Amino acid sequence: MSDLSPVERQMRFWLVTLVVLLIGLYFLRGILLPFVAGLALAYLLDPVANRLQKLGMGRLTASVVILLLFVLAFILVLLLLMPIVVNQLGAVIQNLPATAQRIQWLAKDYGGPIIERLGGPEALTNLERSLSDFVGQAASWLGTFASSLWSGGQAVIGIFALLVVTPVVAFYMLVDWEQMVTAVDSWLPRRSADTIRTLAREMNRAIAGFIRGQAVVCLILGTFYAVALSMLGLNFGLLIGLISGALTFIPYVGSFTGFVLAVGVALVQFWPEWPMIAATLGVFFFGQFVEGNILSPKLVGDAVGLHPVWLMFALVAFGSLFGFVGLLLAVPIAAAIGVLTRFALQRYLASPLYRGPTTEDKPRIHLDV
Repeated sequence: MSDLSPVERQMRFWLVTLVVLLIGLYFLRGILLPFVAGLALAYLLDPVANRLQKLGMGRLTASVVILLLFVLAFILVLLLLMPIVVNQLGAVIQNLPATAQRIQWLAKDYGGPIIERLGGPEALTNLERSLSDFVGQAASWLGTFASSLWSGGQAVIGIFALLVVTPVVAFYMLVDWEQMVTAVDSWLPRRSADTIRTLAREMNRAIAGFIRGQAVVCLILGTFYAVALSMLGLNFGLLIGLISGALTFIPYVGSFTGFVLAVGVALVQFWPEWPMIAATLGVFFFGQFVEGNILSPKLVGDAVGLHPVWLMFALVAFGSLFGFVGLLLAVPIAAAIGVLTRFALQRYLASPLYRGPTTEDKPRIHLDV
C-alpha cells in the first residue's frame, strides 16, 4: 500500500466506495423508492426554498410552507382524479375477459387466413389453441398477482410509504440541504477540492436541467394525452394518458407504454373503424412531435448531454439491476458518469500519454565525430 502514489490511493478509495454503494443499493432496492422519491422532491423544491430565503423567510419556515402547499395540491389532484381513475381501473378488470376474447377473435379472423395459407389447417388449429392458452394463462396470472399483492399487504405498505414516508424524507432533506452540502464540501480532499466542486456543479446543472425540465414535460404530455384520448371516446383514455405522462419521466418508456396501451384498446374498441384508430395514432404522433421538437429542446435542452444509445443502455442496465428505482436513477447517474467521462477524456487528451513526450522530455542524441 505504501508503494502507491496519493492519486492511486484516492482512486482505490473511491472505487471501493462506489462498489460498496452499488452493492448496498442492490440489496436495499426493495425499500428505496420512497426515499429516492423524497430526495428527488427535495432536490426539485430546493430552488424555491432558496428564493423564499432571499425574501427573508427562514429555511425551516420556507420548507414547511413549500411542502404544505405541495401536499395540498397533491391531495386536491387526488380528490379530483382518484374517483375517475378507480372507476376506470374497475372497468378494466371487469372488461378484461371480454377484451381478451375480442383480441382472440381479431387475431383469428384476420391473422387466421394468412396462417392457414402459410402452414395449412393444422397451423390454424395450433394458432387457436395457442391463443386460448395464452389468454387463459394471462387472465389467471393477473388474478393471482392481484390477489397475492393485496393479501400480502404489499400494495398497502407501498402506498403508505409513498404517501407518508416520502413527504417526511423530503421535509428533512429540504431543511438540512445547505448543511449537508457544506458538510460534504468539508470532507473533500483539499488538493482536489476545486476540481471536485467544478465537476459537482456540472453534474448538478445536468441533473437539475433534466429533472425540472422533464417534470414539466410529464405534466404537459400527461394532461394532453388524457384530455385528447378522453375526447376521442377511447375506453380508459384518462387512465392511459395519466400513465403515459407519468412514465414520460423515464425517457422512451412513457411514450412507448402509452402508445401500446392506447393502440391496443383502440383496435379492440373501434375495429374496423379505421378513422378512430388513426386518430388515436395521431394523438401520440402529435404528442411525440411536440415533445421532440418543442418541449424537450426548450425545457430540457442538452442538459443531460448523453447519446441516446448510452441513455437506453443505462435504462436497461439500471432497470434490470434495481427495478423501478433503477429506472428513476438511471438518467441522473448516467449524467454524472457522462460528466466524469468527459473530464477524464479532457485530462487524457492533455496528458503526455496522448500527446507524446515534448521536446524537453525527448532524450538528446549526441553524435561524436
